[in-house]
Amino acid sequence: MNDIYKALSHPVRREILARLRQGPQTAGLLAEQFDLAKPTLSGHFSVLKQANLIEAERDGTSIVYHLKLSVLEEALSGAMDLFGIGAGSGERKIETQS
Repeated sequence: MNDIYKALSHPVRREILARLRQGPQTAGLLAEQFDLAKPTLSGHFSVLKQANLIEAERDGTSIVYHLKLSVLEEALSGAMDLFGIGAGSGERKIETQS
C-alpha cells in the first residue's frame, strides 16, 4: 500500500492517472501533454506501474498505458477510512436532551 501512496504523492503522477481515466493512451501521446523530458516521464510511469495503478501493453512499436481503476479505488477507499470520510466511517448520532 505504501507504493500506492508514494505514487499518488506526486502531482505529475496524479495528472497521468487523471488523463488515463479518459481511456488508454500511448506513451507518446502522454508525453506530448507534459513539458518533461522522456526519461523523467518514464520514471513516473515506472512508479505508477510498481504501485500497480497502471499497466503497459506493447502495441507494435508503441506502449499503451491503461489505468487499473480497481487498485486506485481500493487505495482511495483506504485513505477515506483512515480520515473517517464516507460510508462506514463511524458517523455518530447526536443526542439531544429534552
